[in-house]
Amino acid sequence: MNFVAIDVETACADRSSICQIGIAAFQQGKMVRCEGLLIDPETKFLAFNSNLHGIVSKHVAGAPTWKIVYPVLREWLSNCTLVSHTYFDRVALLAACRRYQLEMFPYVQWVDSCEIARRAWPHLPNHKLTSLAEHFKMEYRAHDAAEDARVAGEILLLAKATASKLRHVRKVLR
Repeated sequence: MNFVAIDVETACADRSSICQIGIAAFQQGKMVRCEGLLIDPETKFLAFNSNLHGIVSKHVAGAPTWKIVYPVLREWLSNCTLVSHTYFDRVALLAACRRYQLEMFPYVQWVDSCEIARRAWPHLPNHKLTSLAEHFKMEYRAHDAAEDARVAGEILLLAKATASKLRHVRKVLR
């Protein structure tokens, strides 16, 4: 199971205002790389967003812009299966690309780990990353893009394992 989990944090309500990206690469069901990168969104930060993720303008002073980061991301993420917890991150990446008149990098498929979690564990009261991490006793620092990407990837792996067990149980019960 090879995929790359992605998460972004934004500076304001404008989804193109990516101020941090987190990327966690998984190969054969194991995380092999996890990185977070601050990005200068070239816009003002709203207090709501900063209170959520803790990033303010001084943190991104001197950080690369989306236009600078894009070629590296395109090279790394093209033709991969991408995973995010909800489609917020996908929409934000598309918005940032549009803002800078860049093409969205091609991907094999985009998987929503939140939707997968809903199917795997419909009995849970909600499927937020924080709730899932708590339920599965994962160490986790919410709203850090690298941590969010890592946990989204781990949730997908857990859901796959749960689905495999359920298929096995169904076969035994037939």
